[in-house]
This record gives sequence, C-alpha cells and structure tokens, in this order.
Amino acid sequence: MRKIIVAGLHHESNTFNPIITGINDFSILRGNEIIDSLNAQDSISGIIRTFRENGNYEVVPLLMARAVPNGVIEKELYNNLKKELLELMMVFKEQNEVAAVTLSLHGSMRIQEIGEAEGDFLESVRKIFPDIPIVASLDMHAAVTERMLKNCNAFVGYKQAPHTDCFETGAHAARLTMRTLETGCRLKTGFCRVPVLIAGEQSETSVEPMFSMIEALREMEKRDKVLAASFLLGFPWADSSENSVCALTVTEDAGNLASETARELGTLFWENRKEFKFHTLTREPGEALKMALGSKGRPIYLSDSGDNPTAGSSGDCTNFLKMILTEPEAVNLDPPLLYAGIYDPSAVEASINKINEDIELEIGASFDKKTSTPLCLKGYVKSVFRAYGHFRTDIVLFHTGGIDLILTGKHIGFTETEMFDALNVDYRVRKIIVVKLGYLTASHKKAASSSIMALTDGSSNEKLAGLPYKLIDRPIFPLDPEMEMEFTSE
Repeated sequence: MRKIIVAGLHHESNTFNPIITGINDFSILRGNEIIDSLNAQDSISGIIRTFRENGNYEVVPLLMARAVPNGVIEKELYNNLKKELLELMMVFKEQNEVAAVTLSLHGSMRIQEIGEAEGDFLESVRKIFPDIPIVASLDMHAAVTERMLKNCNAFVGYKQAPHTDCFETGAHAARLTMRTLETGCRLKTGFCRVPVLIAGEQSETSVEPMFSMIEALREMEKRDKVLAASFLLGFPWADSSENSVCALTVTEDAGNLASETARELGTLFWENRKEFKFHTLTREPGEALKMALGSKGRPIYLSDSGDNPTAGSSGDCTNFLKMILTEPEAVNLDPPLLYAGIYDPSAVEASINKINEDIELEIGASFDKKTSTPLCLKGYVKSVFRAYGHFRTDIVLFHTGGIDLILTGKHIGFTETEMFDALNVDYRVRKIIVVKLGYLTASHKKAASSSIMALTDGSSNEKLAGLPYKLIDRPIFPLDPEMEMEFTSE
C-alpha cells in the first residue's frame, strides 16, 4: 500500500487586528487523534476518508492545527509546528516510504515577522520531497503566492461561501493525488491574478454573480484534461502584496491548457467585478438599530460586522455596544436585547464565580485599543457555562444597562445558537439579537425572522476603502475603481 502523508494548517490572519495568535488559540490534533476526529465537515476528513475508501493507500496523519480567524500568528508557535511536521516527514523520507503528500491548508495564514505561512511551509516540504506529488486543498479566501505555486503540484479551493463543501474539497484534493499516482500524469497548475479585493459578505455563492461563476467552474471541470478549477478570493483584511482574487486550474499536462483556462476564468471574474454587492440589508450603525427597533417579528438580528471574529477581528470593539446602551428604547425591551458579544478574558475571570451578584466590570478594548475604548458597566451575572465549544472557553451572560451581554474568555466566533442554549437564553422570543458576524451562519439564519448588517468599526470593516492598506499591490479594484485590467497569469 502506498503511504500518503496528511497534515493541515488552518488560520485566516487579519493583519489589522493587533492580537498575536498564540498556542492557546489553537486546537491541535496529532496522529490518531486526527483519525478519531473525522467528520463530514472539514477538508482533512475528506482527504483521509477518500484515500481509505480506495483501499490502496495507507494514510499517515501527522498534525492538524486550526484556530478561529484572528491576528497574525506568533512566530515561535509557527516555527515549532513547522519543525515538528518537518521532523516527522523526515522520518518517513528516510524510510523511503512516502508516495505523496496531501495537505489541508487555508491559504491566508500569516506569521509574525515572516509573512505568508503556506509558501514558507510548502517550500520546506518540497525540499524534503523534491520528486513526489504535493497536493493541497485551500479555503476560498486563500491568497495564492508564487512560492505556493512553485512548491505544490496542485491546489483546489472551496466552491461554497459560506463554506459548506470543505469535506468535498478535501476529497477532491485526494482524488487529484490518486490521479497522478495511478496514471502517471503530470499535474499542471494555471494561475491568473485578478486585481480585485472583495469582502466575503459580497460573495455568497447562493446569489449572483458568484452563483453563475461557481457554475462556470463546474462546467470547466467537465472539459477534457481539466481536473480542478477554483476562484480563490484572497482575504481583504490582510495587508499583503500578494492579496487579490485569482483563478486557478489544474490540468493534465497538455501544453498551454492550464494557463489558457485560468485566464478564461480570470477574465470572467474581472468582467463581473462591479456586480458584487451586499445581499443582506445593510445600513450604518445608527440606522440599523433604528430599523431593528421598528421592525416586526422576533428575533431581528443585527450584525456587528466590523468586529467579526470569524473574519479575524478582535471581537472586543465597543462602539456599537456603547450606542445601544445609550438608546432608551433598546435598553427597555422585554425580554432584553441580547448582544453576542465581547471577547474579554479579564472580565470573564472577574465574573465567573459571581452569579446573581451585583458587580462592576471594565469591558472591551482589551486588544484593539485604536478602534474603541473600554466601558465600565454595572450589572449582575445571570448564567455561566464552563468550557464551551471546541475551544473550551468559559462564557458569561452579564445583564447590564437593560441588555444581556455575552462575554467570552477565548477568541471564538459567535456562530451558533448553541451558545445561547448553553447560557439558558430563550433567544427565540428576543426582539433584537446582536451578533459579531457579517452574513449570518446557517444556525442564526434559521432562527432570524429578518436581519440587518450594521457597517460598524473594527478589523473586519466592510468598507474596504477605509482600511489603512500600505503593502497591497496597487492599482486594485475597488480601491482604484477606474483601473484597467492587466493580467498576470502563468
């Protein structure tokens, strides 16, 4: 049986967020822990299950590290993870037993003082295995670089946003690996850079123009010798020179087919660049709150989109919370407005053992001290849940100023209504629920009678032209709206 090394590194790094992501922010699985955690939702599970179902391959799982999007990753942490992985790979290299390496990567992981992680990591892997296939799955929001392309035989990215096809993309990466091993065909990657920045909230794949463009990818994959086609959208909240949309294809080596098909897809994306827009009702913060208060139905969801942890923001900005607390109608709702939430380890620690006690807390702006300031709030703790979720964080429901505010001890996404259940909150009867998200996740969308996205402040500010980019290659749309397209493809 052919041995396939499998490993993964997943993090979406927001360079505008001052937090340095460390070991406590990561979930790390090693060896058989990865096998024990296989599911139907992530790409590494798709990779492993596809190889195992084939029956001719022995999967060697090394390490899977992932964290909620956040600031750039601590240099020492990355170097330790990289060193561990490379040393494990060397063991199998010396035994001359490895047929291929198939990886589950994000594509927008950035390291303190180093920069891009994926190019750096793949370059090191290629030095160990200069002659065997290396294939990787990528998040749709990957920023593909020359180092990545030079050191990996093939990439395939998610086709759905929100990302509901992670497992399928991992399976696709495994099939690409098997194709080259079993047929001897050489995988060739075509790449076309498209100078566009686009927020995820403008590129949902259930609506136009992305719906049709994803269909174009699927049609492209039906062509002879075209094995994969992807749009990688980059990550707009990372200030890096390589950040942009790209079209990427993988073909069996056939002349210029890879570069021609990539350029065809890149042209399609460029021609549709002005069609991207918010599909959620979107308003400035004050107007969004006013509309929610005047709306019928329960619950009305408000997205605090500028401080969205799942887009890498700090999760501790207080400006929208401050506005709500000064609006008489908002603080006199029955049951109270629910706000999810604020990442503040100190506030959680100070309140965790004080259920029903009157306390005063300084809340927020523990990390992002530029966007907002802390709030001194009096209130009482209504409920506590210890070790919530995958990242095992303590969460607190704090009643203050007429609202219910969720506090978290770790940087996590406010993505599931399970958090409300854990804190004994009947969210279905609330008039207004505020979540630090952009578009709603499936769990919240199911609960919402309607939703409004507030264009709030933070490291995931949806108004990209207002972000302080310094390194990104210019011109780029929409920062330079009148620019002409100059293709970079290979």
